[in-house]
Amino acid sequence: MSALAQPRKWEPVFWPALAASILLVAWWSSVALTGSTIFPSPMDVQRGLAELVRKGVLWGYIADSLGRVGAGYLIAVALGVPLGLMLGWYPEAGQVVNPAIQMLRPISPIAWIPVSIVWFGVGNTAAIYLIFLASFFPIVVAVMNGVRNVPSMYRRAGRNFGLSPGALLARVVFPAALPSILVGLRIALGIAWLVVVAAEMIAVNSGLGYLVIDSRNSGKRYDLVVAAMILIGVIGLALDLGIRRLEKLRSVRWGFRE
Repeated sequence: MSALAQPRKWEPVFWPALAASILLVAWWSSVALTGSTIFPSPMDVQRGLAELVRKGVLWGYIADSLGRVGAGYLIAVALGVPLGLMLGWYPEAGQVVNPAIQMLRPISPIAWIPVSIVWFGVGNTAAIYLIFLASFFPIVVAVMNGVRNVPSMYRRAGRNFGLSPGALLARVVFPAALPSILVGLRIALGIAWLVVVAAEMIAVNSGLGYLVIDSRNSGKRYDLVVAAMILIGVIGLALDLGIRRLEKLRSVRWGFRE
């Protein structure tokens, strides 16, 4: 069987652009045909975005949301990766801690909003805490499972070469588990971006989530609501594409299909 033909250079850009154009035409046609005065057309949304830019608030909202995600996510990475490595490296410790992790992991971060407000008040700290919770458990589980799934022959080979336990973990186990870890980091970043929008609707007075709820409550500006939703989706896509670039690194490329 012949190998599948490689896509032409223009196809990765052309087909997504065509799909987006079709969606825009369908959106505009639906609003025009129904004569809706509530749901905005693409032009209404464009004018709403231009209004936010003129007022000088749009970039501030985007920066606030990205700043909260960056802070909570990086804290989760700094704590979750070492903990996952330890639990994966020491199975006995993993057996003790894993039940608590599996009990806390399914709890929606949104359910922690009242607790975070009680602990930290209404502000950035509460939102960052929620993002940290949303990211922490997927990272720990991904790292722990990645270490556990490293073939035992790799460890035996490292020991045969006289590597100490620390060197074996750093030079053999961690690189071998890195593709699985990157998948967990990617999933956690997507969850963090979802949670910051929900947290901003309740716990803070800035950011894209706040823009959605404030536009709805202040004059029912659905053009700004949809504009914020589109921005949330576009930024989420950009974050996902950015972290997927790590999969192209030579040290982890072997773990992903081309």
